[in-house]
Amino acid sequence: MTDVWLYLAIGLLAGAVSGMGLGGGAVMIPALTLLAGMEQQAAQSLNLVVFIPTAAVALVVHVRNGSVERGFLLRTILVGLAFAAAGSFLALRLDALWLRRIFGVFLFAVGVSELFRKEEQES
Repeated sequence: MTDVWLYLAIGLLAGAVSGMGLGGGAVMIPALTLLAGMEQQAAQSLNLVVFIPTAAVALVVHVRNGSVERGFLLRTILVGLAFAAAGSFLALRLDALWLRRIFGVFLFAVGVSELFRKEEQES
């Protein structure tokens, strides 16, 4: 029963972060590997499965609020699909330790850039 609460808590936090457009995987993947003992590749795969419905819901909300730049959609989707395929191919071939390290460096770099990013002016 404890596992159920752990997975519910991870899903709740990842879903909330994902709904804000921040990427629930930044929460879900470390939580699944560190707290639930899941292998890195399995955690990343599960994240992708969860991402699809949560992204669809968040997208509808953001489109309704007018915060989606429609002019960039097709180009961004095409490039994203190509690199998602390449990244998946690479992730399945990397050793779990290296994949975890690369993901950790990525999260660290994003965190540092957010700390030093200047606040944008509203126009």
